[in-house]
Amino acid sequence: MHSDARQWLDDFLRELEVERRASRHTVSSYRRDLEQLAGFCDEKSLQQWSDVGQPHIRAHIAARHRQGLGSKSLQRELSALRSFYQFLLKKRRVQINPAEHVKAPKQPRKLPKTLDVDQVTGLLEAGAHSDLELRDLAMFELFYSSGLRLSELVALNLTDVDLDDQSLIVKSGKGGKDRVLPIGGKAISAIRNWLPIRNNTADIEEKALFTSVKGFRLGARSVQLRLERWRVAKGIAEPIHPHMLRHSFASHLLESSHDLRAVQELLGHSNIGTTQIYTHLDFQHLAEIYDQTHPRAKKTPAP
Repeated sequence: MHSDARQWLDDFLRELEVERRASRHTVSSYRRDLEQLAGFCDEKSLQQWSDVGQPHIRAHIAARHRQGLGSKSLQRELSALRSFYQFLLKKRRVQINPAEHVKAPKQPRKLPKTLDVDQVTGLLEAGAHSDLELRDLAMFELFYSSGLRLSELVALNLTDVDLDDQSLIVKSGKGGKDRVLPIGGKAISAIRNWLPIRNNTADIEEKALFTSVKGFRLGARSVQLRLERWRVAKGIAEPIHPHMLRHSFASHLLESSHDLRAVQELLGHSNIGTTQIYTHLDFQHLAEIYDQTHPRAKKTPAP
């Protein structure tokens, strides 16, 4: 690039550091990102910053993506470019900000981790040998039975659960919507075993379904710690977090029913696109079965 263009880059970084009081780390990151753009401009024989248009920015970001940069890194780079061009606009060195409407490639959604049916069975049928384990078993059974979020589980009150009707109500779940969910027989039995203990130990004013040893509502962090303790005690090797039970509920239900709308309603997703992530898990499972069992599925060795 022309030396004049290089000088404007240095002026911007100096303003960032002196006038805007940006941290040394921020200035260093901006310099690195803008030097990448300057290198691109050199390759394309672009001499001035005003020579750079939106197609150039798109091509630069696409090239960076091909080099292996993820969505978050590219978003940071675009933020640096937009700031630089805002500076150039203010100084009347350019007429447009070519980076303004350029978006980074979307980060691919990670598939949620689930347990298979045998793993869930091993987790939940390992047996409870104390009052606290009876409570934990009731929680974990309910998690898997009804596909609850962790926040929804700890928010449940006694009056939200109808064991005779085998249902519960989640009040003001995510998105502010109530929903009624079925409770499976195993969870019903586990809750019935827990309730006498809960009623004998809970604070008289406490409304929570699941309570701590002190008699008050159990917190989300406590549930996480209890599940980890349960996993270790039952000899399960794979790390488990509470939402794995929710993800397993959704995956196993979809695998059996193939009713995406029903799973969406049960999970309380406002957008069916959120639920569709489980169809990828379902396909992944089917693909594994295909690869393992179809006589023509295995790749032939290379000659």
